Amino acid sequence: MTEGYSLRDVGKLLGLPRSIVCGLIDAGFVAPSRGQRGEYRFSFQDLVVLRAAQALVEAKLSTTRILRSLRRLRAQIPSRVPLSGLRVEAVGDAVVVREGDAQWQTHDGQYVLRFQVEAPGGRLAFLDVPPAPAISDQGPFEQALALEQASPTDACELYRRAIAADPRHLAAYTNLGRLLHERNALRDAEAVYRDGLTRCGRDATLLFNLAVVLEDMHHPEEAADMYRAALVEAPHLPDAHYNLALLCEAAGLKQEAIRHLSAYRKLSKK
Repeated sequence: MTEGYSLRDVGKLLGLPRSIVCGLIDAGFVAPSRGQRGEYRFSFQDLVVLRAAQALVEAKLSTTRILRSLRRLRAQIPSRVPLSGLRVEAVGDAVVVREGDAQWQTHDGQYVLRFQVEAPGGRLAFLDVPPAPAISDQGPFEQALALEQASPTDACELYRRAIAADPRHLAAYTNLGRLLHERNALRDAEAVYRDGLTRCGRDATLLFNLAVVLEDMHHPEEAADMYRAALVEAPHLPDAHYNLALLCEAAGLKQEAIRHLSAYRKLSKK
């Protein structure tokens, strides 16, 4: 059986024109192997790299601009950092790279700060953050929402109080698990999500979030099962399809990987 994906597979799965794919090969961003007849064979990692280009194509940037931006992007990133770990987007006529909370422009490497702004009369101005409502008038869940940014530790405690008051408070489980995950308290986050699933039933968000935690804990088979369970409850979760496709490919489940990558592509276009 021939390994990898053909040029036709790439076009079908990602919707990329042949000119873009061949240009990316010529530019050195992907290096597909050759089949028995000399045809290109792409790895799943190649598809992830090409996905970055797809976002720029859909933003109606020219082929020349895409190739130039990705070439500069590759030059700006250390070789140990895979392009698949980044999110590449078009913002206006600029190509912006997002890596975690950081983002920068490819044409000059300048970091882009995510300020909340408005443009009265065509000029930019910072928006004042509105004061939080008086905490004394709120329940523990509402207090936790108001404190997430300023004091995540206090917010976690308040979410726990909300759960103690209402053991079926779905949003409290979801938010508490997310905050714990962000603080790298993976086992605690896992316990919260599992408790939420026991108390609240098979909620797609809890299942998806638990899958992400399990991935970070290096339990890929359990994570894949949780993504599958999330998709049973909510078949139209694009990120669940994408993450599951990666896990399936790593596990050698090529057909399932193709199916989920195709579903991701269709859903992300909506």
